[in-house]
Amino acid sequence: MAVGAPRVSAADAAAFLSTHHGRAVSNVEPLSGGFWSAAYGYQLDAQELVARFGSRRDWFEMDRAAKAFDRPDLPVPAVLDVGDAFGAAFAISERRHGRFLEDVDADDAATAALPVERLLAALRATTSTTDAPSAWYPPGGDPSASTWRQWLLAGLVDDPARPVHGWRRMVAADPACDALFEASAVRVRQLTDACPERRDLVHGDLLHQNVFLTEDLSAVSAVFSWKCSVLGDFLFDVAWCTFWGPWHPGIAAIDVWRRTWTAPELTTTDRLGAAARHHCYELQIGCTHLGWSAWTGDADALRDVATRLEHVLERGPLALGG
Repeated sequence: MAVGAPRVSAADAAAFLSTHHGRAVSNVEPLSGGFWSAAYGYQLDAQELVARFGSRRDWFEMDRAAKAFDRPDLPVPAVLDVGDAFGAAFAISERRHGRFLEDVDADDAATAALPVERLLAALRATTSTTDAPSAWYPPGGDPSASTWRQWLLAGLVDDPARPVHGWRRMVAADPACDALFEASAVRVRQLTDACPERRDLVHGDLLHQNVFLTEDLSAVSAVFSWKCSVLGDFLFDVAWCTFWGPWHPGIAAIDVWRRTWTAPELTTTDRLGAAARHHCYELQIGCTHLGWSAWTGDADALRDVATRLEHVLERGPLALGG
């Protein structure tokens, strides 16, 4: 299987899309894509669409299935078609416009905070029964083989069956990173018992150009890329925002941890052991991204993630409320 986004030129994309739709498309333009896919915006008559070309058809199918989560404050663009192209896969979706969440600066944080609060509330309000498998896609999975705690610990294991594998020996090539990974992984395993078997909807990757806000920052206009999503503890998405906060001053200024902790609808059960759970998830995110940075060969990112992970490990759990 190919790794990363397939190389598809704008001309090739336009030719494929015109053939696929049976009539000419217009205004084909490259969009910022992720590591795994190349994206083009285009028009079909008056309709604005996005075509993505990627290495994993099942991830596009997962995006299509995620439309079931669509609701106010959690808008999920419809995936209209999925198929094979250029020796890989393609997906055609509705096009949405806006500003990426991580592009919000500190001066705009007060405005952006309310839609971010509503987004997180909509995610945690989307729940399943605790006997459902944490891996919600494909449907019909074995609950006993897919629990939240198992999902957390699986992120610490270099599984050759996954698209990203071989990272553990790459991390081990740097003795300091290797020691940091091991110390952090030990802490994660110690804290896992404090993590409840919840089944809240966890997006798992709210940054990295996966959330659009409207231009005036009054609302979320789209939530993309559901391949990392899982049913688990809503505090994981909070930990995602707090771990990456130093890279994104606007996200840090929103202070997602405090805003979540003080949300009026949270119950005593929701808050039970919250500081330890959140700490566990920040450490797990740091460990997995040591692996990702090593695997992609990004030495600068590896250094920065290691610095952040070391800080989180030494800091310990955040104080409740801030």
